[in-house]
Amino acid sequence: MKLLENSTYTVLKGNHAVSVGAKLARVEVISAYPITPQTTIVELLSEMVASGELRARFITVESEHSAMAGCIGASLAGARAFTATSAQGLALMHEMLHWAAGARAPIVMANVNRAMAPPWSIWTEQTDSLSQRDTGWMQIYNESNQEALDSVILAYKVAEQVRVPAMIVLDAFILSHTSEPVEVYPQEVVDAYLPPYENPNALNLEHPHAIGSLADPNVYMEFRYKLQKAHEEALRVFKEEGQRFKEYFGRAYDTLEAFYLDDADYVLVTAGSMTSTAKYTVAQLREKGEKVGILKIRLFRPFPFEDVRNALRGRKKVAVIDRNISFGHSGIFYSEIKSALYRDSGAPPVFGYIAGLGGRDVRPNDIVEIYEDLKQREEPAEPILWKGVRV
Repeated sequence: MKLLENSTYTVLKGNHAVSVGAKLARVEVISAYPITPQTTIVELLSEMVASGELRARFITVESEHSAMAGCIGASLAGARAFTATSAQGLALMHEMLHWAAGARAPIVMANVNRAMAPPWSIWTEQTDSLSQRDTGWMQIYNESNQEALDSVILAYKVAEQVRVPAMIVLDAFILSHTSEPVEVYPQEVVDAYLPPYENPNALNLEHPHAIGSLADPNVYMEFRYKLQKAHEEALRVFKEEGQRFKEYFGRAYDTLEAFYLDDADYVLVTAGSMTSTAKYTVAQLREKGEKVGILKIRLFRPFPFEDVRNALRGRKKVAVIDRNISFGHSGIFYSEIKSALYRDSGAPPVFGYIAGLGGRDVRPNDIVEIYEDLKQREEPAEPILWKGVRV
C-alpha cells in the first residue's frame, strides 16, 4: 500500500501502536493503572506527556475501578479521555463500565485480552472483554497492530457522534508485545478526520446540573431505550466512518472482513490475531482446490446482524472458532452467530469450536483439522467442539 504523504512506516509493538493512536487522536486525559500485558500502553503515554510530546493530563490512580471513574469525570467535563486495561482489571472496572455507558461518555479504552484467573494466566483469551458485552460499550476486535492504531482513531470518531464508549480489543503478546511495521499518519491528516471533542452537555459552573441522579420507574426505561437506539445508530455511523477513513488514510474498515469468501462453500468465522493464521491456512487450502473462506468479526457491539446474515447465507457449513467460553453454554461468538442466523432463509448449519484458551497456540494444522472436521460433520449436535484440549 502506498504511504500517505508525510506518513512514516515505524516498527511498533501492538501496545505502542495503541499509544501512538491515542496520541494522534489528541487525547486530553489519560487515567491509568498498570496491569500486564497492557502496562506499556500507558507507560509510553506517560512518557509522551512528561516530555511535552502530548499535551494531556496523566492521572495515576489506585485501581482500575478508579481509572474508569477518572475517565468518566474527564469525559463529562468535556475532555477526550483514554485508558487501558486487561482481564482482572477489566473485571474490577465492571461497575464503572455501566456508569460510562449510562452517562453517555464517549471514552475509548484499550483492552489487551488476557485469560481470567484462577488459575493465574497472563496469556491471551477473549473471555475478559466478551464478558463485558452487556455493559453498553462498543467493542472492536483487531487482527494486527495497524488495525489497533487505526481503531483508536476510528473509535473516537464514532463514539463522539453517538455518545457511546468504545473498547479496542487486541490479543496479549501475539499483538501487544510483537513488533510489526505500522503506518503512522501525519498529525494534520488525523486532525482533519477527527476534530476536537465537543460535549454539548459538558459540566458547566455557569449552568450546573447533575448526572446519574435517581430515576424512578416512570423514566428509567427510556434511558435504556435511548442507549439501545444509540448503539443502533453506532452501527450505521461505524460503517460510514469506516469508509470515510479510506478517504483520509487509504484504508477502509467495515463491521466484518471477508477473505476468499465470494465462492466459499465452507466458512471459518474468526476474530482477533487468530485470523492471520487462518488466512495463511485458507490460502494454502485454496491452492489445493478447497472452497473455503474466512469471515472476520471486527465490530462485536453493536452486533452487525444483517451483515452476518448476508455473508453466511447459502453456505454449506460454518465453523466459528472461539478463543473464549461462556461456561454452561458455548463459545460466545458461536452463540451470537447462531442468533443472527435464527430463522434466516438459507442459513447454513453452524458448528462451534473452542481453541487457544489461556494463550495456547492455534497453529495452521489446527485450522486444517477444524476444517476437515467441519466437512465431515452432518449436524451441530454438540454445543462445543474442543480443539487441542488435553484430557
